[in-house]
Amino acid sequence: MPDLWNAVKDLPVTIESSACEPLLPAGPTGIEDASTTQLRLHGRGEEGLGEQVGTPTTQAGLRALDLPLAGTWPTLAAFLAHLDTLELWPAGPPEYELERHWRRWTFESAALDLALRQARTTLPEVLGRAPRPVTFVNSVGLGDPPDAARVASRRAANPTVGFKLDVEPSWTQAIMDEIAAVPGVTVIDFKGRYDLDVADEGALLAMYERAIATFTDVWFEDPHDDRPAVVDLLGPVRDRVSYDAPIVGVASLQETALTPSIVNVKPCRVGRLEELSRLYAHCEDHGIRMYNGGMGELGVGRGQAQLLAALFHPDAPNDIAPPAFNLLDVPAGAPSSPLDPAPDRGFRRR
Repeated sequence: MPDLWNAVKDLPVTIESSACEPLLPAGPTGIEDASTTQLRLHGRGEEGLGEQVGTPTTQAGLRALDLPLAGTWPTLAAFLAHLDTLELWPAGPPEYELERHWRRWTFESAALDLALRQARTTLPEVLGRAPRPVTFVNSVGLGDPPDAARVASRRAANPTVGFKLDVEPSWTQAIMDEIAAVPGVTVIDFKGRYDLDVADEGALLAMYERAIATFTDVWFEDPHDDRPAVVDLLGPVRDRVSYDAPIVGVASLQETALTPSIVNVKPCRVGRLEELSRLYAHCEDHGIRMYNGGMGELGVGRGQAQLLAALFHPDAPNDIAPPAFNLLDVPAGAPSSPLDPAPDRGFRRR
């Protein structure tokens, strides 16, 4: 069975034109700007799609690009080598280096979609892997002040859907007890790898102590592992530590203070198909479990992440709930978990 890169790198691809369009959520999300931008690559009567996440400035930069993409490329690898020669940030470097990965993935995913569609095949077919139904969780904010009823009410309305929650020092023991009583809470995210200011280290450590004592069967994502006191607290539960923000490729697995048992592999954060393939293979070979997450995708990007989950880690706490779950009020009839992978031609879900 070929790995991801070897399965797709020799597909030919023809690009005749490209275009971009903004995407907006279907309703209020509670996020100030929840838009994304969809990239369309056209060729031989087919269309390949990719999705750019990030700030409005990042998306405007993509829409302003005028790149020489047109051509008949003997292989997808040849087109991506051509992409290496182009300046994807002509107006100046991005605010965050990681944005380079997001933009690169927009082009790589669209080119893969187009190559597969021109070959009249699907990603599962070229990989020789059967997609399986995808377990997904939903990220829900508790507000300020925190209100655990937000999680409980959403679970009551969607009883198959689990949760990935960002813990805060303001979570009292009573709040944590309420949340722990809700079925399906699977990941507690400390957001400790985002270089956020810590105003009160004592309050931070007390939060860890409460969380470790209260949530006895969840994954603990992105701890503040630059703080020895936090590492000491997590020692007894180190087999439940996960990493998300640092994971951009195989090398990054060696750069965490605690050895992870499971990692969040976000395709748009890795950025390149070849490195994503290496990361999948390394984790499978070394017994490291995987799940993935979204970055606010509203269009094809969310389905592409769901399809990869169906192929590589369907039973994990994948934070790729359908876009309906991004809304403040989830509409009736929202999909249940696990999600039918429903692969379409190309690199898409129907």
